[in-house]
Amino acid sequence: MIDATSGLRLIIPDWDAPPGVRALMTTREGGVSGAPFASLNLGARVGDAPDAVAENRRRVERSLGVPIVVPSLVHGVDVVEVDLGSLDRPAPRADACWSRDPRVACGVTAADCLPVLLAADDGRVVAAAHAGWRGLAADVLEQTVRVLADQAGCPSAALHAWLGPCIGPARFEVGEDVLEAFGVGRAGPAPHFTPKRRTDGSVAWLADLPALARDRLRHAGVERVHGGHWCTATDASRFFSYRRDRLTGRMLAAIACRG
Repeated sequence: MIDATSGLRLIIPDWDAPPGVRALMTTREGGVSGAPFASLNLGARVGDAPDAVAENRRRVERSLGVPIVVPSLVHGVDVVEVDLGSLDRPAPRADACWSRDPRVACGVTAADCLPVLLAADDGRVVAAAHAGWRGLAADVLEQTVRVLADQAGCPSAALHAWLGPCIGPARFEVGEDVLEAFGVGRAGPAPHFTPKRRTDGSVAWLADLPALARDRLRHAGVERVHGGHWCTATDASRFFSYRRDRLTGRMLAAIACRG
């Protein structure tokens, strides 16, 4: 669902999250950044003007209603707690964060990798995770589910998950190293990997990142999974894509728990 009432072009997750949970995903529309970051760039270290990024962040936070804590991504599996005090400390180095503090939101940036938002049934504990192929293969989602379920005091089946825009299965070309990271070989069955013959005769694979994430979440016990049907690489008017453009901005997915 798209929400343009704030003056921003936002994706509002269409999921069965509990009342009071606030969540959104930005597109590239509605900010003040100039090309090649036009216009709603939320990436602080991509070469955009710091003042433009700060104004873009203010606009998104006004729409969500609370400030957003965004970790510095390292393509790892650490899951950190964030609260109001996190705003006065350096950004944590992690690829997932969780919170029970309704005064702040958990956020992750992305421009082809998969952002995942999660919430407990009672809406009082939430999390955001950044799932590129490295993080997925290293179990960042399973680790986030374990932490969130433990902090919420509930089974993982009581969690809700939403997958945001990422590079789609028609454009995400990978090599053997990615297959090996997921424990599959080129000669055997490779679920969610489709062989592709390159023009030079070599073979690559097209990876289905959302399907891999759904499998990981189901394996972790999360049964209610929504979203994941946008492709950042094929929709240049709405989404930033690092694979497509290299020098580009970042979108932001954010979630806040109920008060």
